[in-house]
Formats: sequence, structure tokens, C-alpha cells
Amino acid sequence: MTQPNSQDKNNFIYPRSRYYGKFQPENLVFNANLQEFAQKISYITCLETGGKLSSEEAYQQIRVLWKQLKHSKKELAIAVNKEI
Repeated sequence: MTQPNSQDKNNFIYPRSRYYGKFQPENLVFNANLQEFAQKISYITCLETGGKLSSEEAYQQIRVLWKQLKHSKKELAIAVNKEI
């Protein structure tokens, strides 16, 4: 049996979904940031639910991640699409 390499482990731990939106480099980068945000939120909520993090610690970590995502959106100059 072969040993999985670090890339296989990364793909398992941090799965990435395909991007289906309008192709622009900044949209692709923001999508990757958004997927990373969602994955980290999932870990934080699981840790909080499992009693490994307090609600306050989870809130603070999520708040920091949200600020980072907002900063990323601003730096990439992503326009908000209000057509839904």
C-alpha cells in the first residue's frame, strides 16, 4: 500500500470546489478565499460544538476570519452583484 503524499492530505483536509461564476482572476481568487473561509468556519463550529472552544473563542475567531474575508473582497475590488 502506498503512503499518501502531503498534496493528497491537503486535498482531503482542504477540499476545493470548482468555480462556476464569471471568469475573472479576482473572482477566482475571492472564490478560493471564500471556500477557505467556509472550511475554517466549519472547523471552528465543530470545535465549539464539541466543547473544545468556548462560544466566545469561536465568535472571536469567526470575527477575525470575517474581517479577513471582507479585506480580501475590498483589495480585489469585487463588485457586489445585486441580481438574484
